[in-house]
Amino acid sequence: MKLSEVKHILQTAEAVDFELENGTKVPAHFHVTEVGMVTTHFIDCGGTVRTEKVANFQLWDANDFDHRLKPQKLLNIIALSEKALGMEDLDIEVEYQGETIGKYDLGYNGNNFVLLSKTTNCLAPDKCGIPKEKLRINLREMQSGNACTPGGGCC
Repeated sequence: MKLSEVKHILQTAEAVDFELENGTKVPAHFHVTEVGMVTTHFIDCGGTVRTEKVANFQLWDANDFDHRLKPQKLLNIIALSEKALGMEDLDIEVEYQGETIGKYDLGYNGNNFVLLSKTTNCLAPDKCGIPKEKLRINLREMQSGNACTPGGGCC
């Protein structure tokens, strides 16, 4: 999700609520302790130099039960970050404390922002010798003669 999408949602939102993909809610008294821009400059396993930039939100589960982040307050924090940091319309990465600090992509389910699990991947599979995923076929269908038919495109 891009920063512009979050700002659009916040324009009409009544509350700012986050949840994990499994439905676990981030406590309502969380704080956004950072809105920033993170730049990663690295070399992938194939030797290509890369740069990635994301907008970063850090959520903190505070023991401050008397305050709750309102949509307009988060919009103000984002606006200040855009001005002070020259932040672009970047994809958002959210940091949230579990057993350790987790990094999540951000989605929206119509009611709440959703912290989406991130995965790693090889950025240079052609240079690392990683084979492409093989086509999986059902051997039972092959044995019954249903797997490949003339004009079916599988042979």
